Amino acid sequence: MMLEDLTADWLAGVLGRDVGELVVEQVGTGQIGTCFRLRFGADETVLVKLPPPDTSARDMMAGAYRGEVRFYQQVASTVAVRTPACHLAEIAEDSGDFVIVLEDLAPAEQGDQIAGCTVDQARDAVVNLAGLHGPRWCDPTLLEVDTLSVNDPESIELLLAMWDPTADLFLDGLGDLIPDDDAATIRACGTVVERWLLARSDRFGLVHGDYRLDNLLFPPDGGPGVVAVDFQTLSLALPARDLAYFLGTSLSVDDRRAHEHDLVAAYHQALTSYGVDGYSLDDCWDDYRLAMIQGPLVSIFGCAYGTRTERGDRMFAVMIARSCAAIRDLDTLALAAAQ
Repeated sequence: MMLEDLTADWLAGVLGRDVGELVVEQVGTGQIGTCFRLRFGADETVLVKLPPPDTSARDMMAGAYRGEVRFYQQVASTVAVRTPACHLAEIAEDSGDFVIVLEDLAPAEQGDQIAGCTVDQARDAVVNLAGLHGPRWCDPTLLEVDTLSVNDPESIELLLAMWDPTADLFLDGLGDLIPDDDAATIRACGTVVERWLLARSDRFGLVHGDYRLDNLLFPPDGGPGVVAVDFQTLSLALPARDLAYFLGTSLSVDDRRAHEHDLVAAYHQALTSYGVDGYSLDDCWDDYRLAMIQGPLVSIFGCAYGTRTERGDRMFAVMIARSCAAIRDLDTLALAAAQ
């Protein structure tokens, strides 16, 4: 589906009612897809996500697109995480041609990964995160979703082979933005990442994979009600990876040190409200410590193989600085080596 297909008749079919005159405007830069705001009726709007016009890029990202479509088709209604309401989610069987029509949450405000967030915003975000993890905690039927799987030996072997070359690309590309102690922490993560990937595989759940401020929308009044978007990296893994990744990359180092115990406890309390049992707060804290390697993992691969921008470089540098400090504070490397 392409831009020219976004007509009033098409939207009327999606929504099941007449929409009148339609105005289409592009939103964002469209690096791995395109997003459009459709205006109609008495100041009504929806957002439409489409693949990029380049068919080669579209098909290269087909797996990610299919993962997000499956989330809205099969998963979203079974969990409690706040997401935009979805009016339509479809993808071709043999390509990356897809369309997703979502509730427009404007004037909600996107988080700023570089600026970070307040402790109250972090609490809202981790309680919302528990709504993704808790309802289907260790649910084996998640494997019936064709885009979801746990780490297999082939993918682990590939990541291990790529860690050092990817770290080289990342550190060479960002240069002086990464201090020596953080570079050393990134290198050290590579020595334990195999144990880390295999650890605690009996404890699994839905993992967003990129649950960070740029993928969260906050109410403009500063109150609770954060909404998560962009489920293209959804997988099955240790749920605390999302928790550690969010707190480790979103809070200033001082705020994380001062409040992380309380925030992990708030997340754990929310988990128990969804019926998760046999998982103590001590277990949750230990998983949080171990999972902190998710920060460098996502950052170095995302930067090394994504589209480079000035803001992107600064963003990844900030994410690395915060998460590497957490890895050292929490003695994550020793914990991972002992798995």
